[in-house]
Amino acid sequence: MKLILLVEDDPLMVDIYMTKLKEAGFLVEVASSGKEGFQKIQNLKPDLLILDIVLPEGSGLELLGKIKLSPALQNIPVVILSNLGQRAEVEEGLRLGATKYLIKAHFTPSEVVKEIKEILK
Repeated sequence: MKLILLVEDDPLMVDIYMTKLKEAGFLVEVASSGKEGFQKIQNLKPDLLILDIVLPEGSGLELLGKIKLSPALQNIPVVILSNLGQRAEVEEGLRLGATKYLIKAHFTPSEVVKEIKEILK
Protein backbone atom coordinates (compact mmCIF):
# COMPACT_ATOMS: atom_id res chain seq x y z
CA MET A 1 0.00 0.00 0.00
CA LYS A 2 1.14 3.51 -0.80
CA LEU A 3 1.65 5.88 2.13
CA ILE A 4 0.39 9.44 1.82
CA LEU A 5 1.29 12.20 4.24
CA LEU A 6 -1.44 14.84 4.51
CA VAL A 7 -0.17 18.15 5.92
CA GLU A 8 -3.34 20.06 6.76
CA ASP A 9 -4.44 21.95 9.87
CA ASP A 10 -8.21 22.05 9.25
CA PRO A 11 -9.78 19.08 11.13
CA LEU A 12 -12.74 18.92 8.73
CA MET A 13 -10.46 18.73 5.67
CA VAL A 14 -8.30 16.11 7.40
CA ASP A 15 -11.40 14.02 8.11
CA ILE A 16 -12.73 14.28 4.54
CA TYR A 17 -9.43 13.50 2.82
CA MET A 18 -8.41 10.79 5.25
CA THR A 19 -11.71 8.99 4.60
CA LYS A 20 -11.47 9.35 0.81
CA LEU A 21 -7.83 8.28 0.64
CA LYS A 22 -8.36 5.26 2.89
CA GLU A 23 -11.40 4.23 0.81
CA ALA A 24 -9.10 4.36 -2.24
CA GLY A 25 -6.69 1.96 -0.54
CA PHE A 26 -3.99 4.33 0.71
CA LEU A 27 -2.32 4.43 4.10
CA VAL A 28 -2.62 7.97 5.48
CA GLU A 29 -0.59 9.86 8.06
CA VAL A 30 -1.44 13.42 9.10
CA ALA A 31 0.61 16.39 10.23
CA SER A 32 -1.08 19.63 11.30
CA SER A 33 1.83 22.08 10.99
CA GLY A 34 4.78 22.77 8.75
CA LYS A 35 7.20 21.74 11.49
CA GLU A 36 5.40 18.45 12.21
CA GLY A 37 5.09 17.82 8.46
CA PHE A 38 8.85 18.09 7.97
CA GLN A 39 9.54 15.74 10.89
CA LYS A 40 7.07 13.16 9.59
CA ILE A 41 8.27 13.32 5.99
CA GLN A 42 11.84 12.66 7.19
CA ASN A 43 10.76 9.73 9.38
CA LEU A 44 8.15 8.14 7.12
CA LYS A 45 9.45 8.87 3.60
CA PRO A 46 5.88 8.74 2.20
CA ASP A 47 5.09 7.89 -1.42
CA LEU A 48 3.32 11.25 -1.83
CA LEU A 49 2.76 14.42 0.17
CA ILE A 50 -0.47 16.44 0.11
CA LEU A 51 0.37 19.91 1.33
CA ASP A 52 -1.73 22.88 2.38
CA ILE A 53 -0.02 26.28 2.16
CA VAL A 54 -1.50 28.13 5.14
CA LEU A 55 -0.18 26.21 8.15
CA PRO A 56 1.01 26.99 11.67
CA GLU A 57 4.76 26.69 12.35
CA GLY A 58 5.97 27.25 8.81
CA SER A 59 4.02 27.65 5.58
CA GLY A 60 3.52 24.87 3.07
CA LEU A 61 5.73 26.73 0.59
CA GLU A 62 8.56 26.89 3.16
CA LEU A 63 8.13 23.15 3.78
CA LEU A 64 8.15 22.43 0.04
CA GLY A 65 11.37 24.40 -0.35
CA LYS A 66 13.05 22.40 2.46
CA ILE A 67 11.89 19.09 0.96
CA LYS A 68 13.20 19.89 -2.50
CA LEU A 69 16.62 20.90 -1.06
CA SER A 70 16.99 17.55 0.72
CA PRO A 71 18.52 14.78 -1.45
CA ALA A 72 16.72 12.14 0.64
CA LEU A 73 13.30 13.77 0.17
CA GLN A 74 13.40 15.73 -3.09
CA ASN A 75 11.95 12.93 -5.25
CA ILE A 76 8.77 12.56 -3.19
CA PRO A 77 5.88 13.93 -5.28
CA VAL A 78 4.14 16.89 -3.63
CA VAL A 79 0.56 17.90 -4.39
CA ILE A 80 -0.37 21.32 -3.07
CA LEU A 81 -4.01 21.38 -2.04
CA SER A 82 -4.90 24.93 -1.02
CA ASN A 83 -7.58 27.58 -1.04
CA LEU A 84 -4.94 30.04 -2.22
CA GLY A 85 -5.49 30.22 -5.95
CA GLN A 86 -3.87 33.44 -7.10
CA ARG A 87 -1.65 32.99 -10.13
CA ALA A 88 1.47 34.09 -8.23
CA GLU A 89 0.88 31.46 -5.51
CA VAL A 90 0.27 28.69 -8.03
CA GLU A 91 3.39 29.66 -10.01
CA GLU A 92 5.48 29.82 -6.83
CA GLY A 93 4.31 26.35 -5.72
CA LEU A 94 5.14 24.84 -9.09
CA ARG A 95 8.46 26.70 -9.28
CA LEU A 96 9.44 25.26 -5.89
CA GLY A 97 8.84 21.77 -7.21
CA ALA A 98 5.22 20.78 -6.56
CA THR A 99 4.03 18.05 -8.92
CA LYS A 100 0.50 19.52 -9.00
CA TYR A 101 -1.26 22.55 -7.53
CA LEU A 102 -4.93 21.88 -6.82
CA ILE A 103 -7.27 24.59 -5.57
CA LYS A 104 -9.66 23.12 -2.98
CA ALA A 105 -12.70 24.92 -4.36
CA HIS A 106 -12.10 23.56 -7.88
CA PHE A 107 -11.78 19.86 -7.04
CA THR A 108 -14.04 17.47 -5.15
CA PRO A 109 -12.25 15.09 -2.75
CA SER A 110 -12.93 12.27 -5.23
CA GLU A 111 -11.26 14.25 -8.03
CA VAL A 112 -8.25 14.91 -5.78
CA VAL A 113 -7.93 11.16 -5.12
CA LYS A 114 -8.11 10.54 -8.89
CA GLU A 115 -5.26 13.04 -9.46
CA ILE A 116 -3.18 11.32 -6.76
CA LYS A 117 -3.73 7.90 -8.31
CA GLU A 118 -2.53 9.28 -11.67
CA ILE A 119 0.66 10.65 -10.11
CA LEU A 120 1.41 7.39 -8.30
CA LYS A 121 0.90 5.13 -11.35
